[in-house]
Amino acid sequence: MVRAVGILGTGSYLPEKILTNQDLEKMVDTSDEWIVSRTGIRERRVASPNESSSDLALRAAQNALDHAQIKAEEIDLIIVATVTPDMSFPATACLIQDALGAHQAATFDLSAACTGFLYGVATATQFIQTGMYQHALVVGVECLTKIVDWTDRNTCVLFGDGAGAAVLGPVEDGYGFLSFDLGGDGAKGELLSLPAGGSRLPTSMDTIQQRLHYISMSGQEVFRFAVRVINSSTEKALSKAGITKEEIDYLIPHQANMRIIESAMKRFGLTENKVVVNLDRYGNMSAASIPVALDEVVRAKQIKRGDMVVLCGFGGGLTWGASVLKWT
Repeated sequence: MVRAVGILGTGSYLPEKILTNQDLEKMVDTSDEWIVSRTGIRERRVASPNESSSDLALRAAQNALDHAQIKAEEIDLIIVATVTPDMSFPATACLIQDALGAHQAATFDLSAACTGFLYGVATATQFIQTGMYQHALVVGVECLTKIVDWTDRNTCVLFGDGAGAAVLGPVEDGYGFLSFDLGGDGAKGELLSLPAGGSRLPTSMDTIQQRLHYISMSGQEVFRFAVRVINSSTEKALSKAGITKEEIDYLIPHQANMRIIESAMKRFGLTENKVVVNLDRYGNMSAASIPVALDEVVRAKQIKRGDMVVLCGFGGGLTWGASVLKWT
């Protein structure tokens, strides 16, 4: 029998340093008005030089375990969604497992960029549904400011650092994750990428001089893609769950651009109080954006038992995904 799986607890962690649009005005040719009007971002968090993704992820994971009242030894699986791991290997999930003392847990990292958390919870859900595992910890974490080109005004204003986590486990029938829709279009992969540092373009003096170790993005193309897939993927997830858009209590979208979020609000006829937005305070945190936003509304006790919550996102790959869950 397939078990119902839901979220038992959430957690997040944001670095202390705040970088405002006014700070960026002193670093690159931009303005607060330009950034806000085109993105909705006013400030973002920046990890300190001695903070890595595993450091941020560990704090978020500990908060999620405390919230779920689950001990680290009870975690059977740890999935870390990130494009900024501490290193190529070992996996950041392995580092977190050791730091938490979750020595019974299987561990691996997952790379789906901004859609990473959704891919992670979808993967973890399958393990728990089948009975292979009882509890899973899924973390979305990024230190994007470490791979941002601070001379490129089109990209450096967008990204921030942070971590969000969720503990998944069996829940009452009829609750938890009701559907997932995941997808990708590798033909558009070059629109958002980190060109060098892998086996295609190993690190060399040439790749460093060409500034190929920073985020490269074709903004307009990614924007058009995002508007289209965030709506279509959400519609598919709603259809799979047998839920209408009128039944949505909360929409938690990937926090990339306010105009993309507003497009989804209009498409599904949602008022502002039903859409979770923290983009103005944190910018685009890639895999961390959805779980951080989720944790904030959970901690604020805005989501209540029985609420229909929709998570949706898009990112490098190019990838996309959406999920419907009935909150427990």
